[in-house]
Amino acid sequence: MRNRHEALGLTGEDLLAMYRVMLTARRVDERMWVLNRAGKIPFVISCQGHEGAQVGAAFALDRQKDYVLPYYRDVAVVLAFGQTPRDLLLAAHAKAEDPNSGGRQMPNHFGSRKHRIVSGSSPVSTQIPHAAGIALAARMRGDDVVTYVSFGEGSSNQGDFHEGLNFAAVHRLPVVFFCQNNGYAISVPTSKELATPSVADRAAGYGMPGVVVDGSDVLGVYHAVKTAVERARRGDGPTLVEAMTVRLTPHSSDDDDRTYRTKEELEDARRRDPLPQFAEYLIASGVADEDTLRALDHEVRAEVDEATAYAEQARDPDPADVLRFVYREA
Repeated sequence: MRNRHEALGLTGEDLLAMYRVMLTARRVDERMWVLNRAGKIPFVISCQGHEGAQVGAAFALDRQKDYVLPYYRDVAVVLAFGQTPRDLLLAAHAKAEDPNSGGRQMPNHFGSRKHRIVSGSSPVSTQIPHAAGIALAARMRGDDVVTYVSFGEGSSNQGDFHEGLNFAAVHRLPVVFFCQNNGYAISVPTSKELATPSVADRAAGYGMPGVVVDGSDVLGVYHAVKTAVERARRGDGPTLVEAMTVRLTPHSSDDDDRTYRTKEELEDARRRDPLPQFAEYLIASGVADEDTLRALDHEVRAEVDEATAYAEQARDPDPADVLRFVYREA
């Protein structure tokens, strides 16, 4: 359908804003790989291939009042909620100005009080019961808040997943559980992770809807998450949305996926890349032309260049501050 976005209530300006966040996430991610291989930053865990799912979900939320509990690949989500390339590159370099932790956390441990991005920890899926708790607190306070929490399909096999979904369902809490299924828990394929066809099949056991959507289809994800958000705001409880994504890179900069993925599989994943797919839609629907998209890419690359230069020259943390925020200060 040529103008699917109009049926979803989205304008051309909305689509360009969505595309810009996707493009920024990709260019930041690409830059981090270059910096890592140059020995300038220690670690990268990539969002490449997930940008469409993340942007579709983030734009379905109210970014002025809802809370997000991202997982480590959610670069596009935190950009949509207000973080900047400079923020992300300061964190990657572990600089004192890193807004997430002042250089204390690993990269992609996002957190921002002012942007309602709730800090996560390294053990996977711990953010899931936190999302249920925030939703319960919002209800007790009478706040019109929906919480979004994301995770990979590997995390759905942890106890925190079960406890968080069960608690949210029992209490009909306004939570959107968003699984980004890229087919691998590091190197373990879904065939060795799940006995069910999909993670969303588990939703019935908790008494909530389970929805599967193509994670490379930005508008399809937007529709699925928007429906879940509206359901949550009405008081009808949580939804489990599973976006079937592609991972275009190794799990992290410490991984070599050539040891467990074939060349043919990787080529197929690149054909599902959400970024060129969405660009094609923008052109086909008359929202943008190739010149517009090239100019946008030029702007984004310049922004990433500036952020890189700033982060590389920024002040390192003071070792004397290492215990700040660990203990209460008088």
